[in-house]
Amino acid sequence: MSTSGQPQFRYTQTPSKVLHLRNLPWECIDEELVELCKPFGKIVNTKCNVGANRNQAFVEFVDLNQAINMVTYYASSSEPAQVRGKSVYIQYSNRHEIVNNKGPGDVPGNVLLVTIEGVEAGEVSIDVIHLVFSAFGFVHKIATFEKAAGFQALIQFTDAETASSAKEALDGRSIPRYLLPEHVGSCHLRISYSAHTDLNIKFQSHRSRDYTNPYLPVNPTAIEGFAQPIVGPDGKKKEPESNVLLASIENMIYAVTVDVIHTVFSAFGPIQKIAIFEKNGGTQALVQYHDVTTAAVAKDALEGHCIYDGGYCKLHLSYSRHTDLNVKAFSDKSRDYTVPESALLAMQHASGQPAGAPVWPTSQASQMYSGGEYAAGGSGQAQPPNPPGQPPSWDPNTQGARTGFVSAAATFYGGSPPGPSPYSTTGGGPPLAGGGQPTNMRPGDASSPVQPPYYSR
Repeated sequence: MSTSGQPQFRYTQTPSKVLHLRNLPWECIDEELVELCKPFGKIVNTKCNVGANRNQAFVEFVDLNQAINMVTYYASSSEPAQVRGKSVYIQYSNRHEIVNNKGPGDVPGNVLLVTIEGVEAGEVSIDVIHLVFSAFGFVHKIATFEKAAGFQALIQFTDAETASSAKEALDGRSIPRYLLPEHVGSCHLRISYSAHTDLNIKFQSHRSRDYTNPYLPVNPTAIEGFAQPIVGPDGKKKEPESNVLLASIENMIYAVTVDVIHTVFSAFGPIQKIAIFEKNGGTQALVQYHDVTTAAVAKDALEGHCIYDGGYCKLHLSYSRHTDLNVKAFSDKSRDYTVPESALLAMQHASGQPAGAPVWPTSQASQMYSGGEYAAGGSGQAQPPNPPGQPPSWDPNTQGARTGFVSAAATFYGGSPPGPSPYSTTGGGPPLAGGGQPTNMRPGDASSPVQPPYYSR
């Protein structure tokens, strides 16, 4: 019996010429297993690095009696079987032979699948990956992505021989510490072969590179420094800034249309494009400004505020990875304000609308509450209830809410408020927070000079 705290054997198992070995050292190799078992007979097959921790193995003797001799010897020995000074636990396997069915990751190829453990996406740049793997041969292409296994990369070499030499040298190793950002600890490479033979790289960016095609289009993210995360003074990773904001809308009791989003966000600068969509059961919007500075000011001012008073339609903002939205010029869910007015008239004419009719919907509330008790329209139909503390009516054509918010934003950030937007909010939706109130005055005459008056926490 072993002197260790854990028994080495399971006595109830049926003897087999295949033995199961556990608690092996990290990356144990076939030669070490053969050396351990050689005194008891001839080994005809092995299977190493089995299990989640890669510390188990199977060995197959040519004869059943040889396997029984090994199990019997170590069952009665006071000294356990050892490899590199570690006690190894031995038992009969349920299988009667080792079948090395190679999966896709075991068949050598010219493309490697690399899992970089211990880091998040972007903490190891594509240039660092190229530097590490190009030491073994010319790297043709690299593509990085995130999967359930973590941050991964596909790396294409010229041939399978070059890829195999890189895999053998780097699998299980760490990227040199001096190539990593200061806040990142050690990271390990887990490498297998990919079934791909030729990666399809569409453009050069911080996520993909084709080193064989210098004429491939360059994505702006490849030259805007998004590859490495920004770290603040406290050592925490900062969110990379962008000219496009992603707005998640919480507690959306009232309709939030493209025009409402434009009214809210245009207080800080001209809006180029807007796109509204549904994701994970909630409503989100992408808002594109001309530059990052304007987007940053809008994000700081609007984060956590509500479009409607009473806690309705609360905004949560983050920066998007997009830099230029591809949206339809005019639809219920998107708007492109960079399209010239002449083009809009042509679109109106093509759609058969009268020349003076607005291109966008004329009733916000009817989109949200159509067919219900809140349907907007003629007499006898109830309108959406006003949020608590709000005036009983709101005339959107006066742009009172927008004008008040623009003035307040300009007062808070300095300078003069921008001129009126050429796109006015139309329709009969519920009143924006603070609608109809004097500039810098909240309902109930409560002054709040440093917080936009038409948005509440």
